[in-house]
Amino acid sequence: MEHKSVLLEETIANLDIKPDGIYVDGTLGRAGHAKALISKLTSGHLYAFDKDEKAIEESKEVLKDVLDKITFIHSDFSNMQQELMQLGITEVDGIMLDLGVSSPQFDDPERGFSYRYDARLDMRMDQSQALDAYEIVNTYDKDSLITIFKQYGEERYASSIASAIVKARNEKPIETTFTLVDIIKSAMPQKELNKKGHPAKKCFQALRIAVNDELSSLENGIEASIELLKTNGRLAIITFHSLEDRIVKTIFKKYSSAPFVEPKLPLLASQMEQASFQLVNKKPIIASEDELNENNRAHSAKLRVIERIK
Repeated sequence: MEHKSVLLEETIANLDIKPDGIYVDGTLGRAGHAKALISKLTSGHLYAFDKDEKAIEESKEVLKDVLDKITFIHSDFSNMQQELMQLGITEVDGIMLDLGVSSPQFDDPERGFSYRYDARLDMRMDQSQALDAYEIVNTYDKDSLITIFKQYGEERYASSIASAIVKARNEKPIETTFTLVDIIKSAMPQKELNKKGHPAKKCFQALRIAVNDELSSLENGIEASIELLKTNGRLAIITFHSLEDRIVKTIFKKYSSAPFVEPKLPLLASQMEQASFQLVNKKPIIASEDELNENNRAHSAKLRVIERIK
């Protein structure tokens, strides 16, 4: 299945790329955004992160004609500041993050990300890490499972699903995605099963986020990105669900808001401290009708961009 990069043109346009600039792609994936960004560079350079080693290897083939303009780094983007410092890079002109799981990861049955294929429960983006979905499903206590399904999946039936998982694994380990799907379905009322959309979607999302510690990585990654940006440097982030978008929106608001000043203080506007960042787009950018028709994954995508102004 062909991988189509979401909000590609909008992301590249809003990064306002300098031909000689230093850029970071925190989520290389299959290099759709990276390839478009590099095409804008002359003497500039791109540092590309991904914790999925397979993604890096496949991207090297996609980018084989421009390898002199890119450095690949096998690490989570939340580590970008430390990794770049080791390479002598302390500030950059722009950073882009395309969050979530890439289409090839979903479409590879062996990775265990999808409820559409029967595979061993895995969901690790970094195949070298120990924690996987199998361990969470088979060893975490009921309360922990409820918390994961509620917080990361906003699953209404988290408690009954967790109870069903604990009951099933007491008989034998839950090893595959289809087995888990059947257990999730068994814990939901028929009216929910009749609704549009897959009944296991929220739980699978929650498990994936927990396995890969995605929300903590996102918070740390944004903070690292903010610190790395030069004046006039921009950070562009594409989110795919409300939990991610809420984090991005909250942190962007914090950095683009001026410090509070007591209204009664006799200060001129010129004397008041201004924010160091500004929002490039007040509202998130969403996909065009044409892209929505071509790429189903684009329906939930939102792009937010912030710029350092001092």
